[in-house]
Amino acid sequence: MNDVLPLDGLDSRPLAAEAELAPVLERLRTAWRASKPSLAQRHADLGRLRAAFSRRLEAMDAAISADFGHRSPHENLISEAMVTLAEIDLARRKLRRWAKPRRVGVGWKFWPARAEVRPAPVGVVGIISPWNYPVNLALVPLVSAIAAGNHVFLKPSEHTPRTSAFLRELLAEVFPADRVAVALGGAEVGAAFSALPFDHLLFTGSTAVGRKVMAAAAPNLTPVTLELGGKAPAVVAPDFPLELAAARIASGKWFNAGQTCIGVDYALVDAARRDAFVEALRAQVRARFGDLSDASNYTRIINTAQFDRLQSWLDDARARDAAVLPLIDVDAQRMRAERLLPPTLVLDAPDDSLVMRNEIFGPILPVRTYARIDDALAYIASHDRPLALYPFSNDRATVERIVDANLSGGVSVNDTLVHFAVDTLPFGGIGPSGMGAIHGKTGFDTFSKLLPVFRQSRWAATDLLRPPYTGFVDRLVRFLSR
Repeated sequence: MNDVLPLDGLDSRPLAAEAELAPVLERLRTAWRASKPSLAQRHADLGRLRAAFSRRLEAMDAAISADFGHRSPHENLISEAMVTLAEIDLARRKLRRWAKPRRVGVGWKFWPARAEVRPAPVGVVGIISPWNYPVNLALVPLVSAIAAGNHVFLKPSEHTPRTSAFLRELLAEVFPADRVAVALGGAEVGAAFSALPFDHLLFTGSTAVGRKVMAAAAPNLTPVTLELGGKAPAVVAPDFPLELAAARIASGKWFNAGQTCIGVDYALVDAARRDAFVEALRAQVRARFGDLSDASNYTRIINTAQFDRLQSWLDDARARDAAVLPLIDVDAQRMRAERLLPPTLVLDAPDDSLVMRNEIFGPILPVRTYARIDDALAYIASHDRPLALYPFSNDRATVERIVDANLSGGVSVNDTLVHFAVDTLPFGGIGPSGMGAIHGKTGFDTFSKLLPVFRQSRWAATDLLRPPYTGFVDRLVRFLSR
């Protein structure tokens, strides 16, 4: 299978070369200043987006599958269509409530004045989206930005060119060119895009590239939201049933062949049950994917560079005397030809191995053991704060210990990934796993300026707080300062 497949008629020509990016941004900003989208306009835009997207689900599936070499249509519907449509529906349903000024108290000292926080659109929002969920991670923040009353400039990933062309055609059908624009192109265009003076910039991708994006935005003092990655651990407490833990960890690890920013990056299990856990994972993989002779339910690695990286990390683990256990045997020639890397466990990987030092972003799962739950928590705490944390325990106190011991971007208790799909929960990392958050009302607020407005009354006690500070005024100031 070739890495670069025909684009089947989709125009892959970049919409904007590097030199053309600034004029596109200026066009978007000029149009926004001339006529900021009303609530009715935003609601209508989101309705048209939903209708157009729903009509194009088969085209979406074909584009994504072609970009990956193959991805299950069901994974495309679950991860791309369901999440995006739910986000649109929530925004349309709650838009008026989210946009309504929020009354706040002023305290008795400022009575009878009033105050409110008014969500105001910021202007033009830049969105840089990744390849692993190329539709969801482009459209979900776009929905929030549009709902908040902004115009949007989107830069989708060059690693999924068919899907990026699909997004451009979809958005061109729904929005005028001065309301939403799409820039296609490679790393050079991405670098120039991140240096534009946006009113807000969202980047989803690796921590390493996130640092570069933040540095590029800094000269313009562009506010940034970074959705990054990290090593998300699953902690299986001794009281939790291994079969259920294995089933849910398998879902969180091998969905999209592990190419998920919040996928389980390594599992911690009590030492006495390590071998039983391995066998439970093996049984789960066999039940889901068989022997991979029919790999229609299993996603391929996105490109040869990523495939080679993952293979080199397995070679590094073997060289360091770790046990590398493919859970399904696949012919090496077929693996390379199809970029079909089977679910693989790594046991006893040392801390300096590549699979333990870096976010894996593939179907490789290191399994580590602990003697006491405190040892597992100390190990997690000795590393960067993760984007996600997955405690497995039926004991509430144990769950609270795990959650409280390690601050993470988000938590699913006794499951994996699911918190991302709950659109009423904010999604975002902390430190090396990101900053800021999106989804639902949180996303609306992220792309708004929460403008404080103080309304003074006709008569105000503060009119008295001026020189000369003598007599009654002196006593009043001293009284208010208590």
